[in-house]
Amino acid sequence: MTTAPLEQLPATLNRRNWSILALLLLASLPFARPALTVGILAGGLVAVAGFAWMQRSLRRLLAEPGAGGRFRFQFGYLIRLVALAVCLGLLIAVVRVDPLGLIIGLSVVVINLLILTIERVLRA
Repeated sequence: MTTAPLEQLPATLNRRNWSILALLLLASLPFARPALTVGILAGGLVAVAGFAWMQRSLRRLLAEPGAGGRFRFQFGYLIRLVALAVCLGLLIAVVRVDPLGLIIGLSVVVINLLILTIERVLRA
Protein backbone atom coordinates (compact mmCIF):
# COMPACT_ATOMS: atom_id res chain seq x y z
CA MET A 1 0.00 0.00 0.00
CA THR A 2 1.34 3.42 -0.87
CA THR A 3 1.38 6.37 1.53
CA ALA A 4 -0.51 8.73 -0.78
CA PRO A 5 -3.92 7.05 -0.36
CA LEU A 6 -3.27 6.71 3.36
CA GLU A 7 -2.54 10.42 3.65
CA GLN A 8 -5.75 11.18 1.76
CA LEU A 9 -7.82 8.93 4.02
CA PRO A 10 -9.01 11.63 6.49
CA ALA A 11 -10.25 13.87 3.66
CA THR A 12 -11.90 10.87 1.97
CA LEU A 13 -13.65 9.87 5.18
CA ASN A 14 -14.87 13.43 5.74
CA ARG A 15 -16.31 13.70 2.23
CA ARG A 16 -17.93 10.29 2.53
CA ASN A 17 -19.48 11.20 5.92
CA TRP A 18 -21.30 14.10 4.25
CA SER A 19 -22.33 11.92 1.29
CA ILE A 20 -23.73 9.22 3.56
CA LEU A 21 -25.63 11.82 5.58
CA ALA A 22 -27.09 13.28 2.36
CA LEU A 23 -28.14 9.79 1.17
CA LEU A 24 -29.79 9.02 4.52
CA LEU A 25 -31.65 12.33 4.40
CA LEU A 26 -32.85 11.63 0.86
CA ALA A 27 -33.89 8.11 1.85
CA SER A 28 -36.00 9.52 4.69
CA LEU A 29 -38.00 11.87 2.46
CA PRO A 30 -40.39 9.23 1.01
CA PHE A 31 -41.58 8.42 4.55
CA ALA A 32 -43.07 11.95 4.73
CA ARG A 33 -42.12 12.24 8.38
CA PRO A 34 -40.30 15.54 8.89
CA ALA A 35 -39.45 14.54 12.47
CA LEU A 36 -37.54 11.52 11.16
CA THR A 37 -35.60 13.65 8.68
CA VAL A 38 -34.77 16.24 11.35
CA GLY A 39 -33.63 13.45 13.68
CA ILE A 40 -31.37 12.01 11.00
CA LEU A 41 -29.95 15.46 10.28
CA ALA A 42 -29.33 16.19 13.97
CA GLY A 43 -27.72 12.81 14.61
CA GLY A 44 -25.61 13.05 11.47
CA LEU A 45 -24.35 16.51 12.36
CA VAL A 46 -23.43 15.34 15.87
CA ALA A 47 -21.62 12.28 14.48
CA VAL A 48 -19.72 14.22 11.81
CA ALA A 49 -18.75 16.96 14.27
CA GLY A 50 -17.57 14.40 16.83
CA PHE A 51 -15.54 12.59 14.18
CA ALA A 52 -13.91 15.84 13.02
CA TRP A 53 -13.13 16.77 16.63
CA MET A 54 -11.52 13.36 17.17
CA GLN A 55 -9.45 13.71 13.98
CA ARG A 56 -8.16 17.11 15.06
CA SER A 57 -7.25 15.76 18.49
CA LEU A 58 -5.40 12.79 17.01
CA ARG A 59 -3.44 15.05 14.66
CA ARG A 60 -2.37 17.18 17.61
CA LEU A 61 -1.42 14.08 19.61
CA LEU A 62 0.76 12.79 16.76
CA ALA A 63 2.36 16.21 16.35
CA GLU A 64 3.16 16.45 20.08
CA PRO A 65 4.24 12.99 21.24
CA GLY A 66 4.96 12.57 24.91
CA ALA A 67 3.17 12.62 28.22
CA GLY A 68 1.86 16.18 27.83
CA GLY A 69 0.25 15.48 24.47
CA ARG A 70 -1.19 12.22 25.73
CA PHE A 71 -2.70 13.91 28.80
CA ARG A 72 -4.26 16.63 26.64
CA PHE A 73 -5.70 13.98 24.32
CA GLN A 74 -7.19 12.02 27.23
CA PHE A 75 -8.62 15.17 28.80
CA GLY A 76 -10.03 16.20 25.43
CA TYR A 77 -11.58 12.75 25.08
CA LEU A 78 -13.44 13.22 28.35
CA ILE A 79 -14.57 16.69 27.28
CA ARG A 80 -15.81 15.21 23.98
CA LEU A 81 -17.81 12.55 25.83
CA VAL A 82 -19.41 15.13 28.12
CA ALA A 83 -20.18 17.42 25.17
CA LEU A 84 -21.73 14.51 23.28
CA ALA A 85 -23.83 13.51 26.29
CA VAL A 86 -25.06 17.08 26.80
CA CYS A 87 -25.81 17.50 23.10
CA LEU A 88 -27.72 14.22 22.87
CA GLY A 89 -29.56 14.97 26.10
CA LEU A 90 -30.66 18.34 24.77
CA LEU A 91 -31.72 16.86 21.44
CA ILE A 92 -33.79 14.15 23.13
CA ALA A 93 -35.23 16.01 26.14
CA VAL A 94 -35.55 19.60 24.95
CA VAL A 95 -35.75 19.53 21.15
CA ARG A 96 -37.50 16.15 21.18
CA VAL A 97 -36.05 14.83 17.94
CA ASP A 98 -37.26 11.50 16.64
CA PRO A 99 -35.16 8.85 18.47
CA LEU A 100 -35.09 6.52 15.46
CA GLY A 101 -33.91 9.35 13.21
CA LEU A 102 -31.29 10.32 15.77
CA ILE A 103 -29.95 6.77 15.92
CA ILE A 104 -29.85 6.53 12.12
CA GLY A 105 -28.04 9.87 11.90
CA LEU A 106 -25.54 8.90 14.57
CA SER A 107 -24.70 5.84 12.47
CA VAL A 108 -23.15 7.92 9.66
CA VAL A 109 -19.56 7.43 10.83
CA VAL A 110 -20.14 3.75 11.62
CA ILE A 111 -21.50 3.17 8.12
CA ASN A 112 -18.51 5.05 6.68
CA LEU A 113 -16.01 2.94 8.61
CA LEU A 114 -17.84 -0.24 7.61
CA ILE A 115 -17.59 0.78 3.94
CA LEU A 116 -13.88 1.54 4.40
CA THR A 117 -13.31 -1.87 5.99
CA ILE A 118 -15.14 -3.67 3.19
CA GLU A 119 -13.13 -1.72 0.58
CA ARG A 120 -9.84 -2.65 2.28
CA VAL A 121 -10.78 -6.33 2.58
CA LEU A 122 -11.84 -6.54 -1.06
CA ARG A 123 -8.55 -4.93 -2.20
CA ALA A 124 -6.41 -7.38 -0.21
